[in-house]
Amino acid sequence: MKIAVISDIHGNLQALNAVLENIKKENCSKIFCLGDLAMAGPQPSETIKKIQELQKTTDFTLIQGNTDEMIANCDNQILHMLEENNPVMAHALESDVTTVSEEQKNYLRNLPVQKELEIEGLKILLVHGSPRKNNENIFDNLKIEEVEEMISGTDADIIFCGHTHVPCGYQTNTKQTVVNTGSVGRPFSLEPKSCYAILEISNKEFSIKHNLVEYDYQTAAKILEQRGFEGADKLAQMLIHATSRYPQ
Repeated sequence: MKIAVISDIHGNLQALNAVLENIKKENCSKIFCLGDLAMAGPQPSETIKKIQELQKTTDFTLIQGNTDEMIANCDNQILHMLEENNPVMAHALESDVTTVSEEQKNYLRNLPVQKELEIEGLKILLVHGSPRKNNENIFDNLKIEEVEEMISGTDADIIFCGHTHVPCGYQTNTKQTVVNTGSVGRPFSLEPKSCYAILEISNKEFSIKHNLVEYDYQTAAKILEQRGFEGADKLAQMLIHATSRYPQ
């Protein structure tokens, strides 16, 4: 059995469609999605609609990302907090809230924060940031003790996470496997390629790999820039060449 694990689409429909085509070529029978569907991307509403369609037509498991929660529950306090730390993201959120329908906000609001699954005897935990918090960073340069502290109290054999947009993996001293899938829609790398993970299970043995997928990032960037909110051009450039986590 092959399972695709995707995360952090961020309204990038071009990237999502390219990844879905790759998933089809890989003959994956299930898709796990770790959230962050819409915020600060080219087509937030259209991307949520695509995900809703996938849930009806494929074996698709979805949890809530931290920015899904932000769009669903946006208020002046959240906007003010973002404005202080990253004005461009605050402008993006303000625009997203007016673009995404109330029905879609309710959909995001009611997504599960985490999901536990058991497949062929393997316990799998889906989280967005870490098991502790949906906005905690599991980066590629952590000490193994830091990772073990983040997953303390869990008994899953495999923990999938996203949030950082940087793919990585860890094997802990507790014999747990922790994998960050990277990002479909906002990869933080010099190469503007989407990234997701594939879990293959056979007779209780498993392997995990990351797939890099080319997509039409120029079109995605153009659509994002045309959204017109302050800083949209900076976010658009990050789809072409991301050198930092947030636009400067």
